Amino acid sequence: MKRILKTMLAAAAAATIAGCGVQIKYSLSGASIPPDAKTFSVAYFPNNAPMVAPILSATLTDELVSKFSRQTRLQQVDEGGDFAFQGEITGYSSTTSSVSSDDNALLNRLTISVRVTFTNAVNENDSWVNRTFTAYADYDSTRLLSEIEGELIPEIVDQLVTDIFQASASNW
Repeated sequence: MKRILKTMLAAAAAATIAGCGVQIKYSLSGASIPPDAKTFSVAYFPNNAPMVAPILSATLTDELVSKFSRQTRLQQVDEGGDFAFQGEITGYSSTTSSVSSDDNALLNRLTISVRVTFTNAVNENDSWVNRTFTAYADYDSTRLLSEIEGELIPEIVDQLVTDIFQASASNW
């Protein structure tokens, strides 16, 4: 009798849990993509910053596409994806970030800012407009930006793309 009662309670609990109306798919990447979302699209991100790095637009756009291709089940489409991204690079600057006691620069900081609009066609409430993401990396002040930006841009873009991914796919 106890065995039948336990089985019935377990079945009732399973039915209650299965009957919940919220369906979100979780993945090891931390993404929570709605089951109805099937596609994503990323428009080219033009570099509209006062200072321009030639590789930045392509690097950012390609890395965002790559991240969603690798870490979600969504299929890329040219435009109008269930998850759609567009935006622009709004800031690219190098400033002093650390000074020695005799007022000489020790470290410089390359900072990149991106303004992004995300459209979630499956759940419009999760969409957002013109959210700004900023990331930076420091480098030795004895090096010229032109010498080091090929190393720093991928590092900074990786952080930006991670932040954009988290904000859109994980409701962060």
